Amino acid sequence: MPYTDFDNIEVSHEWAFENVRSTEQWTHGYHRYPAKFLPNVVKKIIEDFAPDSNVFADLFAGCGTTLVEAKAHGKKSIGTDINPVAQLITKVKTTPIEPVALQQSYDALIGLFDGYVEDDYINIQKHDRIDYWFFPSEKAKVAFLFEAVNNAPFDNATKEFFYVCISHILKNCSRWLQSSTKPQIDPDKKIPDPFEEFKRHCQKMIKSNRAFYEELVTKGNLNVECDILLEDARHTSIQSGSVDVIITSPPYVTSYEYADIHQLTGYWMDYIPNMQDFRKQFIGTSYSGNTSMDVPGSALGQEIVNELGKKSKHIACDVAQYFNDMQEVSKEMVRILAQDGQACIVIGNTKIKDVHIKSAEVFYDFLQIAGLQEVAVIKRSIPHKLMPTLRDSVTGKFSKLDNPNCKKVYPNEYVIIMQK
Repeated sequence: MPYTDFDNIEVSHEWAFENVRSTEQWTHGYHRYPAKFLPNVVKKIIEDFAPDSNVFADLFAGCGTTLVEAKAHGKKSIGTDINPVAQLITKVKTTPIEPVALQQSYDALIGLFDGYVEDDYINIQKHDRIDYWFFPSEKAKVAFLFEAVNNAPFDNATKEFFYVCISHILKNCSRWLQSSTKPQIDPDKKIPDPFEEFKRHCQKMIKSNRAFYEELVTKGNLNVECDILLEDARHTSIQSGSVDVIITSPPYVTSYEYADIHQLTGYWMDYIPNMQDFRKQFIGTSYSGNTSMDVPGSALGQEIVNELGKKSKHIACDVAQYFNDMQEVSKEMVRILAQDGQACIVIGNTKIKDVHIKSAEVFYDFLQIAGLQEVAVIKRSIPHKLMPTLRDSVTGKFSKLDNPNCKKVYPNEYVIIMQK
């Protein structure tokens, strides 16, 4: 029988990492990303469960935490993500640049700022949503930054490094409410100068690049293979039986709309031809359009959806689609794993309309049905600085205290280790 009584597992304090700042180590701090995968969790999984394994994968690569840690440990890795912004961030974070050459490129780029003339860029046409989010003056400077990088005689790795820096500062330099992951305007925001923001963050990235580059050189890991593919976790091109260990953290059900969160970069870099179609690609999105409450692969999942359906059929259909998508992911994981390979899943539960959405238990069931056996299930507490502890009781999305529907949730998640 599937093990589904996760609530009674004792919290393991050695997995909490309450006083560490590993999200800022090496290249991990290049770009903001919601609910970042804690590097120390990945590090501990590698060292405790897979020290002798060679090929690692992350099907929800996000901003590349697993791949960065795999490279630091001298492990070949491959990641997939449906989001082109995530692909760009991960590629840059796992491709350190020779520090002296990078500094020279930065100096050359900054030297172009003296030639900036606002009238040359103030009327640039990009996308109506760019005009919605940016005032003309800041929009003109961002356009200049992109053009300067585009036209610079840099190699692709260096250009992409600067693109990530620009991407990171877009939220700062727009009207987007700084403290919110939701797209909303802050009418009182004091918007900083894009050039100064670029220089500030780029200098931080250059310092981090040097630290990671030197770490890899010291350990002989600079040329360890790492690849990030723009692909759907449900159907990847990764060769069957080619992966020793999967380390991944799937999206929470209906928590973050990654398409909306990264729309500024998406529009500036022409990643989003149609937002409506773009949104539908993501697992865990409320834009799936699913109208069925059927979860044929999980009795527990069906029970949860039926209970939720008594309160909101629309939300129940969203959760059913999420569960069904995650079953497809579980099958894909088993396909790419080598015999005796391990799947290490970091996943949490939530509540929507007072219904306990046991995502961890349901995904555990899917992995077991697909042919994996339990190695360990670890319950870890999440420090409040790393994960919001308030959720909207109606939507299940992360929330703020001023939301009348917000409820405090106990910030725990599970590390599920299973073997083929």
